Amino acid sequence: MAGIYIHVPFCKQACYYCDFHFSTQHSYKAQMLVAMQREIFLQKDYFSTETISTIYFGGGTPSLLSSEDIKQILYKIDQYYTLEENVEITLEANPDDLDTVKLQQLKNIGVNRLSIGIQSFKNVLLKKMHRAHNVQKAITCFYDARKAGFDNISIDLIYAIPTQTIQMWEDDLRQAIKLSPEHIAAYMLTIEPKTVFAHWQKKGIIVPPSDEDTVVYFDMLTASLSRAGYIHYEISNFCRKNKLSKHNSSYWLQKSYLGIGPSAHSYNGVSRQYNVSNNHLYMQSISQDKIPCTVEMLTQKELINEYLLTHLRTFWGCDLDWLKKKYNYDLLQEKNHKLKYYQQESYITINNDTLFLTSKGKILADQITLDFMV
Repeated sequence: MAGIYIHVPFCKQACYYCDFHFSTQHSYKAQMLVAMQREIFLQKDYFSTETISTIYFGGGTPSLLSSEDIKQILYKIDQYYTLEENVEITLEANPDDLDTVKLQQLKNIGVNRLSIGIQSFKNVLLKKMHRAHNVQKAITCFYDARKAGFDNISIDLIYAIPTQTIQMWEDDLRQAIKLSPEHIAAYMLTIEPKTVFAHWQKKGIIVPPSDEDTVVYFDMLTASLSRAGYIHYEISNFCRKNKLSKHNSSYWLQKSYLGIGPSAHSYNGVSRQYNVSNNHLYMQSISQDKIPCTVEMLTQKELINEYLLTHLRTFWGCDLDWLKKKYNYDLLQEKNHKLKYYQQESYITINNDTLFLTSKGKILADQITLDFMV
């Protein structure tokens, strides 16, 4: 089982917190789509005998594409890869790109999962982040998707936004639960270099929340969604029973995936490869039937670290016995001092040779993982 990720490198406008690869210049969109379909062909031998269980349109803003554009990409994938019968096809979408007609078209061409970038139910925060939609559009979009027959919808939320109050976050969670999507992805905002928010922070225009406040936000998130019946299966991801993101879970479970488009990443268990993050260089290279990527062969040390980095974030945890059998790495012996400390502080638990983060430990996941790495 493997996944295909399609990176659509276009956005309507730049959100002030975003550092993903995209362009707001759309004049060469048709040329880009031709190149991406060509790459789908050029990469047809990336998987050996694996079938495709998930297709994920990300970006950028994939919902800027027409349903016909998406249909052509899906046709190309079906032409050169073996798809499983119940393949999960996810489209990331902004509320302002979806209306009743387009939603029905997307459903008709096979898209069966939507990931809607709502981010907040407060107009003042949407404006601060430079989002293109408003709250009413987000709510209308969600219900329109339901009417179109979508029964697997994820919504994105962001917390710890400068000027966001605890009450605002509580209101957002209440509204999200009221919509009752199958999946909620809630991300703590981090101010990335070269973004507008980073520039504003340097000038003192915005001040990020304190570490203490971010803990309050996170605790409120986990408690509220737990009470509402959501399963906390990855640090930033919550779902109804059997409604986890199959595609994103493949990343955390280290299954193979192929990335198509500029800046897209691929992984096959042996190596990682990264397409160039430049739209015109990407198109030029593909036009010459060359895949513009950097390939990195993974060492045993890197594979161990990636396993820790991905699995520790999830409710599957890290299988310590598997680490010993697969890589001859005994975490209990190698990191005994760190393990004892984090256990004593109730940041981790070990059950049946499996290492888990506690609710308390999840807020420190990055630091804990770093301490356990080889």
